[in-house]
Amino acid sequence: MPQLRLAPAWGRLLLLGLPPLLAAAILVSALVSGPPPESAAAQVPGDPGAAAPPLAVPATPGLLVHVSGAVAHPGLYRMTRGDRIYAAIAAAGGLTTDADPDRMPDLAGLLRDGEQVKVPALKGNAGRTTKMLVDLNAATEEQLAAVPGFSPDLAAEAIRYRVNFGGFQRTNELVTAVGMDPAAFAIAKKYVRV
Repeated sequence: MPQLRLAPAWGRLLLLGLPPLLAAAILVSALVSGPPPESAAAQVPGDPGAAAPPLAVPATPGLLVHVSGAVAHPGLYRMTRGDRIYAAIAAAGGLTTDADPDRMPDLAGLLRDGEQVKVPALKGNAGRTTKMLVDLNAATEEQLAAVPGFSPDLAAEAIRYRVNFGGFQRTNELVTAVGMDPAAFAIAKKYVRV
């Protein structure tokens, strides 16, 4: 019987053609056999028949904008695409009374994702409230009782001292003459004057 002999080019053809044919055969068998069974990892422990939980819905589309400065409620706000800067300021509760109208951002400008809208405050205020100093020699008992560190009894004693001794010369007389606690005086001295 004659022996079958392959031509030298057949070896190279088999080497190049066999891998794609095997890959195609595996792909066809995977498609024909259907989806793989659910894995045990997707099931809830203790409930073998339960289906896997649905995937979480992605966050709502839109812009995330940081509004800061002289607004009522500074913070992060989710805005829709196409909104203007004035809409972000309105979402933050609007302007405060110390907002500087001469240095406002362009209210008609379009918002961008990740943008920070800064509303400047009037110079000198810088967003802080101005504290009024209470004059120990002119304040009423109610005004003194409202000062941090004062109690209603201490306010009445300060008024008695002022009437009987002609007023205060220094604020530390609240401790030495009236009997205020030094810790309370440390708080109150920021709010009183003579």
